[in-house]
Amino acid sequence: MKEIYLACDFGGGSGRVMAGWLESGKVCLEEVYRFANRQIKLGNTLYWDFPALFQDMKDGLRMAAAQYGDRIVSIGIDTWGVDFGLIDRHGHLLGLPICYRDTRTQGLPEQYFGTRDRHEHYRHNGTQVMEINTLFQLLAMKEASLPKEPSLPKEASLPSEAKELSLPSESITFLSGTKLLFMPDLFRYFLTGHIANEYTIASTSELLNASTRNWDWDLIDDTGLPRSLFQPIVMPGTDCGTILPDIADETGLSKEVKVIAVASHDTASAVMSIPEFEEPTAYISSGTWSLLGVTVDEPILTPEACDAGFTNEGGANGKITFLSNITGLWILQQLAKEWQTNDWAALTSEARKATNVPLIDVDDSTFTAPESMQRAIFEAVGRELTRGETVRCVLESLAHRYATAIRNLNKMLPHPVRRLHIIGGGSQNTLLNELTAKTTGLTVSTGDVEATAIGNILCQHNSKQTLFA
Repeated sequence: MKEIYLACDFGGGSGRVMAGWLESGKVCLEEVYRFANRQIKLGNTLYWDFPALFQDMKDGLRMAAAQYGDRIVSIGIDTWGVDFGLIDRHGHLLGLPICYRDTRTQGLPEQYFGTRDRHEHYRHNGTQVMEINTLFQLLAMKEASLPKEPSLPKEASLPSEAKELSLPSESITFLSGTKLLFMPDLFRYFLTGHIANEYTIASTSELLNASTRNWDWDLIDDTGLPRSLFQPIVMPGTDCGTILPDIADETGLSKEVKVIAVASHDTASAVMSIPEFEEPTAYISSGTWSLLGVTVDEPILTPEACDAGFTNEGGANGKITFLSNITGLWILQQLAKEWQTNDWAALTSEARKATNVPLIDVDDSTFTAPESMQRAIFEAVGRELTRGETVRCVLESLAHRYATAIRNLNKMLPHPVRRLHIIGGGSQNTLLNELTAKTTGLTVSTGDVEATAIGNILCQHNSKQTLFA
């Protein structure tokens, strides 16, 4: 009887519960339940609807229990990076998690590094500086008064005299008694009651020391954030206990089902699915974001890596995923939503006929969350485009951005990259793959669309072999 592992995989646009098992050394997958994920704007703040997502996950677990019964042995959860929820001293969720696309962090990196050295900062945490990172989300909350943060209770607000970024932690009562849980930690907590920060997701925060692979306490003290906010780091494969009795009763799962802290940043799970190639190979985990990089044994913390916008994120099996965060299919996803179409074949066909299109900087903040993505593109290029030209513009711009990242990456590697392996949903975009091969001059191969779920399940399986060896 095959043992079943459940992967709960949350992306920026959708979530799914996948059942997986190993057969002849290969992961086999079956989709149990897929559901929508979206941001919700309340007032001027953009939130994630965590209660709805948690309920969707439980619905998927219930469907899996009905289908696979006692064959289910464990659950693993992965999500996008940087975002988090706060748990108060009584174990209650303090408001809805705020989406990284919210505007509250605009300008904070420039403010923060106005009095700090970027290269010295990078030498410790090795993180690509981005407004969305947890560091700047927390600093935005730290600066805000209660009326500007309606999701926070009075106990989490700042006294008026403690709003400067430079104040030491001992003078701050900010978020006293609360615990920070990244999104996969938060889901795992409400499944098991287990409190911890998993390593790969914590590494997206810009608050981890890349060399020690633990919290950068000097940085945390410097920013005036309380140490108590940050929880013990656990590595991928950690057994976080069994599901709570009420979860078992509600879903029909056995009370013996374990929850494993997998490589819970979705990129880290996806990278686990990549095969080994003879020639030097980079990868792109292609979805809403394009994560382009390589796997290395130790972090690369040079000024050149900092200036080129590379990040050292935690990977499974003691590895580092050295990569660049590039805006991926987000722009196309928003265009399709605006055009009210999901006919990607038609969009691709129109794009193939378009020629001599202008290029855009896909990473420009203009495209982070505009009211109209089409209008934002028209304004960026200085003229209107047809639908096919617009799609071609985005795809060619992405391909050129990939080529720039490869050139920068090669400067930091002992051997230049010869192959680019694309995984995730974006690997199905054949036109983008062709343009990428043309602009990079590399052999482009594609891997599993469900790479993240495969890595999630592999981590659970490997954990079980270790636990019961």
